[in-house]
Amino acid sequence: MKYLIGIDVGTHALRCCLFDLDGNKVSDASVSYETSMPRESWVEQNPDNWWAALIEALRQVMRGSGIKGEEVAALSYACTSCTVVVLDRQGQPLRPAVMWMDERAYREAELITATRHPHLRYCGGEVSPQWMLPKALWLSKHEPEIFQRAYRIVEQTDYFTYHLTGRWTISQNNATSKWNYVSLLGGFASDLITAIGAVEIAAKWPEVIMAAASPVGRLRPEIAEMVGLSPSTLVVQGGIDAHAAMAGLTAIQPGDVSIVVGTSTCLMAQSLVPVFANVWGPYPDSVMKGVFTLGGGQTTTGAIIDWLLGLAASAGSEDFLINLDKQAEDIPAGSEGLVALDFFQGNRNPYKDPQARGAVWGLTLRHGLPHLCRAFYEAIAFGVRNILEDLSAHDYRPNRVLAGGGGAKSRLWMQIHADVIGLPIQFCQEAESTALGAAIWAGVGAGLFGDFTEASARMVRLAGVLSPNPEVKAIYDFYYRKYVDTYKALRPLMHEVVAFEEERTGRTESPCGGFPA
Repeated sequence: MKYLIGIDVGTHALRCCLFDLDGNKVSDASVSYETSMPRESWVEQNPDNWWAALIEALRQVMRGSGIKGEEVAALSYACTSCTVVVLDRQGQPLRPAVMWMDERAYREAELITATRHPHLRYCGGEVSPQWMLPKALWLSKHEPEIFQRAYRIVEQTDYFTYHLTGRWTISQNNATSKWNYVSLLGGFASDLITAIGAVEIAAKWPEVIMAAASPVGRLRPEIAEMVGLSPSTLVVQGGIDAHAAMAGLTAIQPGDVSIVVGTSTCLMAQSLVPVFANVWGPYPDSVMKGVFTLGGGQTTTGAIIDWLLGLAASAGSEDFLINLDKQAEDIPAGSEGLVALDFFQGNRNPYKDPQARGAVWGLTLRHGLPHLCRAFYEAIAFGVRNILEDLSAHDYRPNRVLAGGGGAKSRLWMQIHADVIGLPIQFCQEAESTALGAAIWAGVGAGLFGDFTEASARMVRLAGVLSPNPEVKAIYDFYYRKYVDTYKALRPLMHEVVAFEEERTGRTESPCGGFPA
């Protein structure tokens, strides 16, 4: 019998799941790692910790499965994006990774957006500071010594490809979504790269570009021996976590919309025609040949709930979270007058505002932690509605909405989503939809399935559906408008405060000296 491994490299932990070809999870493991926030809106991690987590998780999975390494046909990996790593010739990090949610490069992003280059039309018209080019430009300007020492500047996905196989590649999935690679226009735009002064940056990118679910090569023998796999195990090109989750939720047909609620919320959709809305995309051939992918969502969602728990005395307790969720269920829709904004690391879509910040107003002495929890649940659902309404305004309307991720385990939170967006939400049996999607990539790359449709049909099982409650529609319509109006009112104040703090603290200068040479 053959098996597949799907790896979900998340923001706080790496999850590794082993599946059979019918989508049954045989074994799984999760290993966490630390995140540092050296300054406001800066987020970093040590890539060595990812690698240690992967080795440990693979060991645990193989030990717990009771199967032989030779029975694992292939593995693939779904990673955060765009998490930028700076590496030497041996693939070792020269500094901490600049995480996907890091917003430090917003000035560089503005510089690129100001070019109005034709390629930018296929990324939503504006470049996010979270993406490759602005982050690499920031590094070249603020850390020139480290930049000059760098052999490769790549993403988390490419880091794992190299260490698993010894090959340097770029995932086309990542390059299309985060590097301004447009297949319809010939790939990378050399004139754009020249115009923004990024020629030296592009020289540090791998030359080989591979679509997700393409076979890369066999697992390095020394790695196979370390974790209990076989050198015959195929490594299949990985890509973006939210894009893998589409396959893990069967949201791969035009008109499907997936909502993956994790540290962030990623809202993904597929279309046969380009849709030029205020989201990210339309990305041609990003996931499937001949299909345009629309991407967006909110930078901080589950991270806000973690932040909220961190303020409580029982931070880190799963029981505390379950109890808080139950208490929030007793709070009526509208959180008894609270309005919250979920922009703790800026807004991705539809405002595309890296200087937006979180907020909550309407507080009285009656309000407690359960009110705040529900208010942020509602704010995050309002953000999803904001994106869906923008898509609708550009003639894209979903046929089906599917949800996954850790946040989907909260029935209350998902019911709020259904009530706010006014659409039923479909769930799948396997909670680890991203890891399952990565395993589907592995199966397609190994030739065990003809395509994503066949693989998803066999490996994914649908579960229940939550329908919207019409009794709360008027309440949520009212508070949704307050959510939108609050951002519009606070936007100039937010930008003034960000500018003031940047000038006051000199926040543009890097406190990082890299790792020891």
